[in-house]
Amino acid sequence: MTAIQAVFIRGYEERTSPKPHIVYRIDIQANVRSWQMWRRYSEFDDLHTELVKATGSPPPCSLPPKHKFSMLSLRSRPDAKMLEERREGLEVYLRAIVSAKEDKWRETYEFKDFLGIPIGRQGGVEGGPLAPSQFTSATWLDEHAELQAKLRDVWADINKRDALSDRGDIAAAHKSNVGAKSKLAGVLSRIGTLGRGLQELGLGGMSEGELQRRTDMVARLQDDCEKLSKVVSVARHTSARAGNNSGSGSTAGTTTFANAASETDREALLGSAASKPARRVFGAPPQETEATRPLDNVGLLNMQQTQIQQQDNQLSQLTTILQRQRHLGEAIGSEIALQIEMLDDLSGEVDKVGGKLHTASKQMNRLS
Repeated sequence: MTAIQAVFIRGYEERTSPKPHIVYRIDIQANVRSWQMWRRYSEFDDLHTELVKATGSPPPCSLPPKHKFSMLSLRSRPDAKMLEERREGLEVYLRAIVSAKEDKWRETYEFKDFLGIPIGRQGGVEGGPLAPSQFTSATWLDEHAELQAKLRDVWADINKRDALSDRGDIAAAHKSNVGAKSKLAGVLSRIGTLGRGLQELGLGGMSEGELQRRTDMVARLQDDCEKLSKVVSVARHTSARAGNNSGSGSTAGTTTFANAASETDREALLGSAASKPARRVFGAPPQETEATRPLDNVGLLNMQQTQIQQQDNQLSQLTTILQRQRHLGEAIGSEIALQIEMLDDLSGEVDKVGGKLHTASKQMNRLS
C-alpha cells in the first residue's frame, strides 16, 4: 500500500461543465511519488457519509459547514472569502484523517479511492483487472504500466521462440508462440477496459490536457499490440509449414532446424556433395552466417520477413517521433512569425513617436 506522508489543498478553480461548480486541488505526497486529485465539496460530503457507514463513527474532524445560498452566489461570482475558508477547512479535515491514531478511516476503500491511492484489485480475483468504473487516476497509471510489462513479456516469448526454432526445438518454439499469443489476447481485452476507464475519469473531472496525454498512451499500446499480432501470426504460419514437413515419420529426437532438410535426405540426394555447405546464389555468392547456413529457401525467406517486420516497427516508431517534432517545429514557427509581426508593429509605432518628438523639438526650438 502507498503510505501517505502529507496532504495539502493548495488551490481551487471554477468549472462550467456540466454546470458551474468549484473543484479543490488536493496534493498528495507519498513515499516515492506525489500526485493531484480534483474534488468538489459534494464529494467530500459523500466521503464523510461513507466513512461513517464503513466505520460506525465519524472522523476526528468535521467538514466545514455548508453555506446558505452558496449555489446562488456561484451563479453570479464565487465568494473568495467563503471559498478560502472552505479550502482551509477541507485541508484540516483530510489531515486529521491521515494523522489520526486510529487508522480505520484512512484504511477504508472509500478514503483510498477518494485520494487516488492504489488499492489493488477490487471486486474480483486478486491480481485481476479492474472494472472501468473502479479506476482512479493512480490505479489507471498502474494498470498501464502493468500492460506495458505484459507486452515486454510477449516480446520475450517471441525471442525465446525464435531461439528455440534456430536450435531445432520445434515443439518448444510452438509452445512459446502459443504463450505469446495467449498473453497478447489478454492484453488486448484489458486495453479496452483501460480505454473505457479513461472515459470514466474524463467524466469525473480530469483535465483536458491529461486526458489527451493518456489517450495517446492507450493508442501507443494498441499500436504495439497490432505489431505484435502480425509477428505472432507470421510465426504461426511458419510453424505450421514446419510441422507438415516434419510430421511424416520424424521423431522429437531426430528433428532438425525448421524448414531444413534432414541430413539423410541431403546425403541420399547429393551424395558426397552433401558434406559441402549449402549455397543459394542470387546473382552473386551470398555471405553465409551461422544463422542462415542451416536454413533452406523457405526458412531464409521467413527470417527475412521477420527482420523486415522488426525494421518496419522501428521505422513506425521513428515516424511517430518525427511527426511530433514536425508539429512542434510548426508551432514554434507560427509563434516566431507572430512575434516578428508584433515587433514590426512596435517598430512602426516607435518610428511614429520618434517623428512626433522630432517635430515637437523643432517647434520648441522656434519658440525659444
